[in-house]
Amino acid sequence: MSSDFLIVNKKILPDYMEKVIEARNMLENHEAATITEAVQKAGISRNTYYKYKDFVFSRQEASASRHAVLTLILKDEAGSLSSVINTVTQMQTNILTISQALPVAGKANLLITLDITRMNGTIDDLTRTLKELPSVRSVHLDAIE
Repeated sequence: MSSDFLIVNKKILPDYMEKVIEARNMLENHEAATITEAVQKAGISRNTYYKYKDFVFSRQEASASRHAVLTLILKDEAGSLSSVINTVTQMQTNILTISQALPVAGKANLLITLDITRMNGTIDDLTRTLKELPSVRSVHLDAIE
């Protein structure tokens, strides 16, 4: 299994996992002014909150849009950008922003931000497929959220 994520029914998890989400929601919705207040209302310790806050999400949070930022170096030849756009489109990603610098020394830098919420495959599949394009010299995943 290559993914770090699992979908698990909350019935098999300890009840404090759901309380961590509850505390985070209180903070986001300004129902609690401090972490101490949020964890007291949720009925968990600060330690439990800090330990799991970045790892436990509700289904609504998990299904929110996901973004990836890629930097590519392309060969300066006709169709280079088009082949990248076609590839990311075939993998069911949505292009949010795209910026290509003027070619210098036969190379063009490309910065592309993608909505990968409904992507077919993984981000590794996407970068691998892009690297296989004849006009792509390199691909770097700058950020993912």
